[in-house]
Amino acid sequence: MTRTATIERITGETQISLTLNLDGTGKCTVENPIGFFDHMLKSFCKHGLFDLSGTIKGDLNVDQHHTIEDTGIVLGMCFAKALGDCAGIYRSGSFLYPMDEALLRAAVDFGGRPFLVCNAELTGIPLVSIQDGKEGTFQTDCFEDFWNGFVQAAKCNLHLDTIRGRSDHHKMEGLFKAAARAIRSAVEIDPRRNGEVPSTKGVIV
Repeated sequence: MTRTATIERITGETQISLTLNLDGTGKCTVENPIGFFDHMLKSFCKHGLFDLSGTIKGDLNVDQHHTIEDTGIVLGMCFAKALGDCAGIYRSGSFLYPMDEALLRAAVDFGGRPFLVCNAELTGIPLVSIQDGKEGTFQTDCFEDFWNGFVQAAKCNLHLDTIRGRSDHHKMEGLFKAAARAIRSAVEIDPRRNGEVPSTKGVIV
C-alpha cells in the first residue's frame, strides 16, 4: 500500500500544492522561493525519508509569514490524508539531534489532538542570505508559525526544544531534522500491531 497524498490550497495570500509520499527515499523537489526555508524542507525530507514535490507561492511583498505558515498547514494536511485512520502505525516518536554546538529534541504523537510546544530559543534576528545575486532573509519568527500550522492540520501534538545552542541556523535546522526523525518513527508501520488503530479507544480522534 502506497501512503501518498496531494493537497492544493489557494487563498488570497498563497497558492500552495504539495504531494507527499510517507514511504519515500528523502527526495524533495518543491519549488520554494525562500532559500533557507527550502533548505529546511529538503533536510526534513532527507532525514524523514519522505518524498515531497510541488510548488509554493505567496505574497512575499507583504512578508514571509503567510507563505511559511500556509506551507505548514498544507504539509500537515498531506500527513493527515496519507495516514488516514492511522491504523498500524507506531503513532508516537521522539529524537535527540546534535548539530555542532546545538542539541535539539523533538517528540510527536499522532493522537488526534493538535498542540504545539515550541521552545526553540531563537533570537528573532532574521538570517541573511544571497539569492540570485541579491540579499535575502529568513524571518526566524516564522519558524514557530510553520510548525503551528503543521500540527493543527496534521492533528498531532509536537514538542520542540533547544536544549542548548548558539546559532539560530543550527537550532532551526537541528529541530527540523529532529522533528523529521521523530515523525518518521511515529508514522512507520509497526509489524506487531497487525493493522490495528494504535489507541485504546479504537479510533484516533
